[in-house]
Amino acid sequence: MPTFVDPLKRAMQTAPDRIAVIFEDQRITYRQLWSRCSRLATVLQEKGAKHGDRVAILAANCSQYIEAYMTIPAAGFVIVPLNTRHTEPELRYTLEDAGARILLTDRDPGVLRDIVESVVMIPGEYDALLEDAQEAELGVGVTEDNLAGLFYTGGTTGASKGVMLSHRNLIANAFQFMTASPPNPDDIFLIMAPLFHAAGSNGILGGIWSGSCQIPLKAFNPAVALDLVAEHKVSHTLGVPAMIAAVAEEQLKTPRDTGSVRMVGHGGSPIPTEVIRRAHLGFPNAEFVEVYGATEAGPLLTALRHEETLVDVARGQSCGQALIGVQLKIIDNSGVEVAQGEVGEVAALGANIMQGYWKKPDLTDEVLQAGWYRTGDLGRMDEEGYLFLVDRAKDMIISGGENVYCSEVEEILYKHAAVLEAAVFGVPDEKWGEAVHAVVVAREEVTADELIEFCRPYIAGYKMPKSISFSVTELPKSGPGKILKRELRAPFWEGHDSQVI
Repeated sequence: MPTFVDPLKRAMQTAPDRIAVIFEDQRITYRQLWSRCSRLATVLQEKGAKHGDRVAILAANCSQYIEAYMTIPAAGFVIVPLNTRHTEPELRYTLEDAGARILLTDRDPGVLRDIVESVVMIPGEYDALLEDAQEAELGVGVTEDNLAGLFYTGGTTGASKGVMLSHRNLIANAFQFMTASPPNPDDIFLIMAPLFHAAGSNGILGGIWSGSCQIPLKAFNPAVALDLVAEHKVSHTLGVPAMIAAVAEEQLKTPRDTGSVRMVGHGGSPIPTEVIRRAHLGFPNAEFVEVYGATEAGPLLTALRHEETLVDVARGQSCGQALIGVQLKIIDNSGVEVAQGEVGEVAALGANIMQGYWKKPDLTDEVLQAGWYRTGDLGRMDEEGYLFLVDRAKDMIISGGENVYCSEVEEILYKHAAVLEAAVFGVPDEKWGEAVHAVVVAREEVTADELIEFCRPYIAGYKMPKSISFSVTELPKSGPGKILKRELRAPFWEGHDSQVI
């Protein structure tokens, strides 16, 4: 199995003078990209990084991010992408847990500077260091089983996990997605999703391997995205449903030339049928592809191609079939495969499945069993292998493509002196798919606004409750005392499709 250096080598051999990256006023060829990556490897080595060391990056989408994403694993180090929406305590936890030695960042690191040995500021200091550095040889001593990246899920509580993805995992998943949406050298990818997500960075490998061009969007803005599509004749893009909906509305309100777009991918949360209809009006030449997966899977497991033709067909409610090289099965609580059409937990097997959770062997053993990854998602499969997700076993909300762990939000609410009991769950939201809602039993008078503001210093904005309701009595519980969130959730979901991922 190749490693991260191989896509760079092929692009350098087959398309050295083709444009690899367009970012703002920059145009970087593959020859220049190879040189910059080789120089970045030297910079990191001179900063003290050794084989297997973790190098973190906290930055908005930019050309330097693509360089770091390719170079850090290709040089034998481990990339740790940090969520730019996280608060300082959340970032501190991730850096300390990962044991990161170097931080690349485009913002004031503040107290994070004290956690790592070295900070490199993007773009000024970063570019200056590359200018003065010699080119290092990439790929020396790197094997497919080496850890390539630590991708953190969750937050600062026990739910937070560093997903260990090897070169083999990420390369395999890039191949798997390329079979579902084959690239060619003339493709121009607009990267709308944040690169700190595995779903955002997944396409980098395939794009470089094929020698195509990538345009990272610094911050999501539907008007700017459409302007880039028209200016550069973008052929491919991918985003969470909220992004697709926003771009579609902007396009229908103020049309641009979108005739070049051949593929629009989306995943991370449910997408309403009406959004697909409207998006197809705005991108009439595009094939819409839904993808499903998990960070632990590198991250993709399934794809539903030509979704625009299936919105009124039953299979349009599925998330497609397993990617080539991925095996799926539906199992019961004991791990036994259930009969076709029955609901159970989705389990996956393939070269893309993670090595495990960083420094969490017990959690790893819970979800990796005989090589199969238990996703925690409940679904069923039809006679042709189309996967229909019906609920989530894990107590998690997906809001705008971001994972929110209910227990993490509940823990913060319980810190407030007025909160006696709290239950957090997802409710329907037209823009984000799901929004965070809390039901609170208060021991003294408190308002929803007060509780929401109380949460602000502790957790990222997308994790904060968007609404809070109050119960005058205790929350409903099962015999063993577990809060019955299904009973609390049910009224909010009346008249909506069943919750899916």
